[in-house]
Amino acid sequence: MSSVDDFKLVKKAQSGDYKAFEELVNRYESKVYTVAYRFFGNHEDACDLTQEVFIKIYKSLKNFRGDSNFMTWVYHITANACRDELRKRKNKKVVSLDEEFKDDMTLLASIPDSALLPDDEIERKELCEQVQRCLNMMSDEYRLILIMREIQGLSYDEIASTMECSLGTVKSRLNRARASFRKKFSALVEPKSNLSRQNNK
Repeated sequence: MSSVDDFKLVKKAQSGDYKAFEELVNRYESKVYTVAYRFFGNHEDACDLTQEVFIKIYKSLKNFRGDSNFMTWVYHITANACRDELRKRKNKKVVSLDEEFKDDMTLLASIPDSALLPDDEIERKELCEQVQRCLNMMSDEYRLILIMREIQGLSYDEIASTMECSLGTVKSRLNRARASFRKKFSALVEPKSNLSRQNNK
C-alpha cells in the first residue's frame, strides 16, 4: 500500500472520518505490535503498548503534516513509546515468552520451517528464546536499531528519520549493535555447545 494511499487516509481521518483511521490501524497494527513485542518480550505488554501507541497517534494525527511518510511517523511514535515505558520499568527484568520467531535476522543461520522433527522444534524454540534474551540485555538504542533494521527491514534513511539522527550515526550504531548482539548470543550458546560435545564423547 503506497504512501499516497496513506496520505489520503490521513487527510480523511483528520477531517473526522473514523473509518479512515480504522484502516490506518489495520495497516500498521502488526508492525507496531512486532516492535513492541521485541522490546518487551511478551504478548501482554506488546498489546498494551500497541493500544497506547494508536491512542497517541489518534490524538496527534491533527499535527501530522506529511513532512515524512506516515509509516516513518508511526515508527517514530512507537519507538518513543517503547523507550518511555522502558525508562519507567528500568529495574524490572523482562522474561521472554517468545514462541514464534518469524523474522529473518541475517545475524543467525536460517532455520527451515518445514518438516521439523520434535527435537528440531525444541532447538528452534530455544534459539527463539536466546535471541529475545539477547535483545532484552541490550541498551534501548541498540535494541531499537536492530528491531528496525533486522526484523522490520527499514532502510537506513527510514531509520534515520525514525530515530532523528544522521545516516552515519545509523550505520555506526547498527554495526556496534550487531557486534554486541553476536557477543551476547555467543556467550549464551557456547556453554551449551561445549556441554553437548562433552556428552557426545
